[in-house]
Amino acid sequence: MSITRLRAAGIGAGAVALALFPILSDNAYWQNMAIMAFLLAIMASGWNIISGYAGYISLGQSAFLGLGAYTTALLSIHTGVSPLIAAPAGGVVAALAAMLLGLVGRRTRGAAFVIISFAFLEFTALLTSNWSSLTNGNHGLNLPLPDWDRAFLNWPFYYYLLVLLGLTVLGSWAIRRSRFGIGLMAIRDDESKADGIGVRTDRYKMFAFAASAFPIGIAGGVYAYYIAFLEPASMFDIVIAMQIVLAAHLGGVGTLWGPVLGAFMLEPLNQFTNQSLSGPDAGSWRLIIYGALLAAIVLFFPRGVLTEGVDWLARLRRTGPQALAGARLSMAAVELPPKALTQHTAHPSDTGPAPADDTLLRVEGLSKSFGGVRAVDDCSFTVRRGTITGLIGPNGSGKTTVFNLLDGSLAADSGTIHLGERRLDGTPRWQRAHHGLARTFQATRIFPHLTALENLAVPSRTFSTGQLADSAISGRTAARAREWLEFVGMAEYADHQAGDLSFGQQKLIELAQALMLEPEVLLLDEPAAGINPTLIERLAEIIRKLNAAGTTVVIVEHNMPLVLSLCDHIHVLAQGHVIASGPPRRIEQDPAVLEAYLGDHAPGAASTTTATGVDA
Repeated sequence: MSITRLRAAGIGAGAVALALFPILSDNAYWQNMAIMAFLLAIMASGWNIISGYAGYISLGQSAFLGLGAYTTALLSIHTGVSPLIAAPAGGVVAALAAMLLGLVGRRTRGAAFVIISFAFLEFTALLTSNWSSLTNGNHGLNLPLPDWDRAFLNWPFYYYLLVLLGLTVLGSWAIRRSRFGIGLMAIRDDESKADGIGVRTDRYKMFAFAASAFPIGIAGGVYAYYIAFLEPASMFDIVIAMQIVLAAHLGGVGTLWGPVLGAFMLEPLNQFTNQSLSGPDAGSWRLIIYGALLAAIVLFFPRGVLTEGVDWLARLRRTGPQALAGARLSMAAVELPPKALTQHTAHPSDTGPAPADDTLLRVEGLSKSFGGVRAVDDCSFTVRRGTITGLIGPNGSGKTTVFNLLDGSLAADSGTIHLGERRLDGTPRWQRAHHGLARTFQATRIFPHLTALENLAVPSRTFSTGQLADSAISGRTAARAREWLEFVGMAEYADHQAGDLSFGQQKLIELAQALMLEPEVLLLDEPAAGINPTLIERLAEIIRKLNAAGTTVVIVEHNMPLVLSLCDHIHVLAQGHVIASGPPRRIEQDPAVLEAYLGDHAPGAASTTTATGVDA
């Protein structure tokens, strides 16, 4: 039996056992433990969406439990509606509050966001405590007692939370397979890169915060009815936030079932500490215990105890020669089937040879300083539609900085950038990608924890909420991704994790990723750096075929034979500005270029005059 079937059988057996448990046993203690395990599993699975998938570690998720609980309680008290019916309203309020948190913390990450999320938890606790006219403050709220037959004990709570847990896991599974989930994982791996290939990271994060908080808010409403009494200190508790994070790390952060398994592993410890620790210092000791356990797991099992254990077993089964064979095979796998080109969606750039004055990219007076260093100084040049244009110069001449200014990685101090009739300077990176600008990097920036196919599902030339639900591994987007993988010779590595591929293979994945945008201008930053001569030749063939199909290419490269063989036109940079422009044959003989590269050793350096060379 395959591992997949064993996993499915285990999940099915577990679901049946949990469904039958209250019928087979009327033990109130074990039912209570199961209910609390469901509650923790729901919260950990919700936390996993924003923290496991998107990488935004939050210590404020218990705030959504409290908001859902108080919303449900107040609605039930003032309207007479059963808390079980009112609980979804708690989820809506929690989701709205999460979007507010996302709005406040959208420009922060790492430790700064952890602090903001904790501050949000403290703020909601203080608000609830002091808004006594609504919440009754620290005196607490009493909810109506259940009115069903005592013979059913806690069955309604048990099955409500069990179904909610199933729906939460199902929702997490759907998100993980969708373009929305792939986008969140791209944000986790490299948010700046995701922004540069058209991902609306601000929208993705806002939706992720809401999706994370919604089930927690509903669970809070059910929990409020279960305990029948609410007070701010117990509902907005940092210990609960620590338990959520700890459960996810026990099972495996970013996995589907890890938070659920972690919650079931942690709940017995919760019961033990609740029964064993008492007195005024009990809360402090619980915080110390959970904090120490979380620190140990993060230090020694950063991806989760179960995840690290499975990976350790997988590494034991691997052999060195087999791993190396895949790396050698990559060089022979780069073939150029025409399928991807023949089905390439037409853009204005796909119109064949361009007239001499058909300027597509125009840069005027671009400047950028870092302190007292002027990296780009009044740089101006143009790129004609349908050409391959080189941007060369000695080290430190500002070539990569120019690329960073073009794609929005850096903001220019002055100057303008036009793509066709659109002005790009001052626009966000995602908008430049939507307008048709794509870029690769000298040091590859792929998403290492995604597969090669998933890497190609991330780029987007447009944004709509409807497309977020599209599957990332099937459908039209996946079909296009497979075509571009086939085009660059990486089709057989579609399901391999990108971080496990060789540097040359990652270069090809990044190129295919940029091509998913079907760009009007493709910026290639030293594509031949760090790869072997065989792959350089095939890379050159790929670039020529792209250009023949109508793609305009701008290339920064130190491999001069490659530049001279590929480019129709070359701009030479020195000290941040263009010193010469022209066709390759003229550039390689230009005395200003020779002096820039060779200095006093250039032939005729003493009589060299400066060339202006701004393309007209």
